[in-house]
Amino acid sequence: MQSVFSARVFRGACAAWLALAFALPAMPAQATSRIKDLANIEGVRQNQLVGYGLVVGLNGTGDTLNNAPFTKQSLQAMLERMGVKIAPGVTMRTGNVAAVMVTGNLPPFGTQGTRMDVTVSSLGDAKNLQGGTLLVTPLLGADGNVYAVAQGSVAINGFQAEGEAAKIVRGVPTVGRIANGAIIEREIEFALNRLPNVRLSLRNSDFTTAKRIAAAVNDYLGVKTAEPIDPSTVQLSIPPEFKGNVVAFLTEIEQLQVEPDLAAKIIIDERSGIIVMGRDVRVATVAVAQGNLTVTISESPQVSQPNPLSRGRTVVTPNTRVGVTEDGKKLALVKDGVSLQQLVDGLNGLGIGPRDLIGILQAIKAAGAIEADIEVM
Repeated sequence: MQSVFSARVFRGACAAWLALAFALPAMPAQATSRIKDLANIEGVRQNQLVGYGLVVGLNGTGDTLNNAPFTKQSLQAMLERMGVKIAPGVTMRTGNVAAVMVTGNLPPFGTQGTRMDVTVSSLGDAKNLQGGTLLVTPLLGADGNVYAVAQGSVAINGFQAEGEAAKIVRGVPTVGRIANGAIIEREIEFALNRLPNVRLSLRNSDFTTAKRIAAAVNDYLGVKTAEPIDPSTVQLSIPPEFKGNVVAFLTEIEQLQVEPDLAAKIIIDERSGIIVMGRDVRVATVAVAQGNLTVTISESPQVSQPNPLSRGRTVVTPNTRVGVTEDGKKLALVKDGVSLQQLVDGLNGLGIGPRDLIGILQAIKAAGAIEADIEVM
């Protein structure tokens, strides 16, 4: 009886485990991303603004007027607009003013009266912008029109301290930021809700990804609305039920999940030794060996002195030792069609650093045994 009971319990446990396994959702083989994270909506973008202004209130760390004539001219023009006239020939000596360039990004659909952040950068030989205040500065767009006006106290992340014989600088004290320091004065007209169609601009151009985005949108809506035009663009025709309400249409489709596809690529930064490999990098069967040649030269001169009360001379005898050491690494076999993890493990088996790994990857590419594009930054 005990054996029969144990068998029934075992079968019941197996059935429960199988039911639980089938009830759990299957995990996707590849990671998916939202259309919102893969593409931008054409026309919904920021616009760069730039302006020239003056920062005042510096504690003697501003521009030297003799070395920065544009600061002197700007200061004189500002004072004249305020009704202060400077007699000809008068030398202005002040270190509390600095000429700066003010930059910022006008957000999409920014309305009049809303605020935006700006960055203030020194233009002359100012040493520090700490404690300064930016005077009213118009910010212009690429078309020459004024879209915002900036003013406010400058906040910097760096500092500078110096004495008679030493100086320390932390960060960049000649660049600062004004949070919400500009007020938008002009809007950029863009009637999104009246568009007959909308185009999605892929952040990473790829034919397969563009086709998958179009297929996901068409499957969700049940009609052929999306069409891939090129590897960077997918055109969406606004369905009749969303006419005049493009925002609702975009809200529906931007949450759709799509599996992106990218070309196999290896990015190499030779200056810092950084190597980044894509998941689809594959290599043919190849054997790799790497060795380091080390030459050591040591000098240990010896002094030869004569015996006491002799007529000899003290002579320095050179003694040079030269040694050559070659670290011979064994051949590491990288098999055909291995995964990215296996490729990394095989190359790491050689016990080499990033600098040598860059040379090995380039040599494998030159041999035609790697299926990926190598991009050197």
